[in-house]
Amino acid sequence: MKIQQIIGREILDSRGNPTVEVDITLESGAFGRAAVPSGASTGEREALELRDGDHDRYLGKGVRKAVGHINGEIAEAVVGQDFDQSSLDEALIALDGTEFKSRLGANAILGVSMAALHAGAAEKGVPLYEYIGALRHVLAGGGHADLLPVPMMNILNGGAHADSSVDFQEFMVMPLGAPSFSEGLRWGTEIFHALRGILKGRGLSTGVGDEGGFAPSLKSNQDALDVVMEAIAKAGLKAGEQVWIALDVASSELWKDGQYVFKKSGDPTRSSDEMVELYTDWVRQYPICSIEDGLAESDWDGWKVLT
Repeated sequence: MKIQQIIGREILDSRGNPTVEVDITLESGAFGRAAVPSGASTGEREALELRDGDHDRYLGKGVRKAVGHINGEIAEAVVGQDFDQSSLDEALIALDGTEFKSRLGANAILGVSMAALHAGAAEKGVPLYEYIGALRHVLAGGGHADLLPVPMMNILNGGAHADSSVDFQEFMVMPLGAPSFSEGLRWGTEIFHALRGILKGRGLSTGVGDEGGFAPSLKSNQDALDVVMEAIAKAGLKAGEQVWIALDVASSELWKDGQYVFKKSGDPTRSSDEMVELYTDWVRQYPICSIEDGLAESDWDGWKVLT
């Protein structure tokens, strides 16, 4: 793909914070646009999201610097050049020249990369997932993507995503048994509405957290699992046969002085081994198929036990 034009701009994300949006037009006329996501919890070793730091504007969270890099240095380096996705990404990383993409900003680099993906898919006339699957086939020798990924639907929020008594950040449902993406999406929606009814029936808040899941004050983190199981059943679906549960613990947010501190729920402080024991127990009790960030990023010894 030969890049004809790149335009970066500042927009607002779903939290009302500035983020980067990028448009890419190829010489063929194909067009791609992408907006960069931003998390509420970030790790110490993550690529750097470049913010302006001007507290008189958007509380310091503006992204004019990153946008300036896109419209300036990055555009100068890539416009008029012919790339595939891999060589473009390599060129962007080399142009930045830092370990954590801190000079140009990971948000600038990612925005350009994602917009190029969309433009590349448009040029080929295929859906984005199919285009990414074809890239995987070329780079890693895997099969072509002929199915949409199974969605992970975030229906209950805690941790940094909500002002509630739940420590774990995301409780998600995955319709692994659905015959199609559209049916899986319907199942997730029906579970979400079933959960609303359950919470309302208990006199609990049906307000939502940062990512749209409900954010009730529950008795414990396990109570959150129980209410999700109840919602699956109320939606007329079978947990462990049609629908599974996924967790994003965001454990680095709990990590303090070598232990996991449950400030929000008041649960006992746990060691790494005790966290692994907790997950082991839960996996036996509930149809959990995915645990994201189950331990803190700096808990190297704990990860050896968990994996």
